[in-house]
Amino acid sequence: MPPSQPNVNPNKIPQTDGGGIITWSKNNIVKSLKKLNLHVQPSSPLEHNTTTQALRDPDWRSAMQAEFDALHRNNTWELFSQSSTKNLVGCKWARLVAKGFHQRPGWDYAETFSPFVKDGPFANLMSTMHFFKGRSKRNFVNKSFPDHVCRLKKALYGLKKAPRAWYTELRVSSSTELSNLISTLAARFSLKGLGCLNYFLGVEVIPSATGLFLSKRKYITDLQHRSSMANTKPTSTPLSASAQLLKDSGNLLPCPTEYRALVESLQYFSLTRLDIAFNTNKLAQFMQHPKMTHWSALKRVFRYLAGSCNKGIFILATAPLTFHAYSHADWAGDKDDYISTTGYLLYLGSTPISWSSQKQCSNTKALADTTSELLWVLSLFTELGHMPTTNPVIYCDNLGATTLNKFRVSFVSTDDQLADILTKPLLHPRFDSVLFKLHFSSRSFNLQEDINYNN
Repeated sequence: MPPSQPNVNPNKIPQTDGGGIITWSKNNIVKSLKKLNLHVQPSSPLEHNTTTQALRDPDWRSAMQAEFDALHRNNTWELFSQSSTKNLVGCKWARLVAKGFHQRPGWDYAETFSPFVKDGPFANLMSTMHFFKGRSKRNFVNKSFPDHVCRLKKALYGLKKAPRAWYTELRVSSSTELSNLISTLAARFSLKGLGCLNYFLGVEVIPSATGLFLSKRKYITDLQHRSSMANTKPTSTPLSASAQLLKDSGNLLPCPTEYRALVESLQYFSLTRLDIAFNTNKLAQFMQHPKMTHWSALKRVFRYLAGSCNKGIFILATAPLTFHAYSHADWAGDKDDYISTTGYLLYLGSTPISWSSQKQCSNTKALADTTSELLWVLSLFTELGHMPTTNPVIYCDNLGATTLNKFRVSFVSTDDQLADILTKPLLHPRFDSVLFKLHFSSRSFNLQEDINYNN
């Protein structure tokens, strides 16, 4: 009599007394394999290498046509007979850019630098004519002149001298002049009205009846989500006053890329947040070989920003046209090289408009940097036709340095030295005290109030 088959539960594989495993195949249990119909849908490349490839892509072709129409409306070039003595510069779509790397220095261009004064470049016009290849396929070739090229009459992205020709700065003193200017430009160019100013280069601008509030609340919120630090526990100060950040302390970060990216983001963020200027400058000193201790300090800065994202600068509409500044330097505060840190803070009325935190050697050098910045701001306001009503004053807590300056320099006690926040990490009570004296404000962002004001 043949032995009976073992009763095997297909959902549970029994074990023998010897601890062996009875497999599915030993029990003649066959389970069919599921066959999946898988296929790969090829996606269009992020960037086409040639114009012919781009024109086969409907999305690219549409974008190229829109770009071509806009350039044609603005009379950007004229057809020109090709010359063997001229250097032809290629171009690339979909947003038409010239391949400026084909230009020859001294032949196609001379100066390329666009001079900058703080927040923006001087207006400059392109002084030499550039050539680029106008040949392309299908709709982008003139059938009447197939061997001609395009000679630029206006600037085009990618050219070496393009930064010297992009825009000019216009200043108007009344709403009537502004309306006339917009109407004149609209008659020549296609303009889009964006309404009241809400954002400018990532800075949130909130108008009210008494002035403007500048903040980067949305910027830091997006940055926290991008770095997975949105739900961190807030702290009262950006850096611990007792912490010593050293170049060779701790273990190296496995991947320093995120550290560098976040510190660079904080450097831009500190343009409206002077309370983290010193901390950002300190963390930036370890960009080459960041350690785990530096990463922990960086996360603490984000924890501080999580609890203070509504802070910003309030610019009074009726601020007096007076200037004063605070100049300070610590005493060999960097324990790696024992170099001091300079901090200066420049005020227009009661509003801080310029500040800096950087390493240097002495209080005298800090005072020189403060004077240089003050002179530049005074020259700017003078050029705009606004002379200060009183002589500027610089406050310094070093008696020796106060005697070596062109401007009137007044001694101020350490307790009243507001630039202290730019040279070292402060304890919580001192940190809050300085912020209070700085008139560094916080905004509840009452949207209804803003709507009522704008209406």
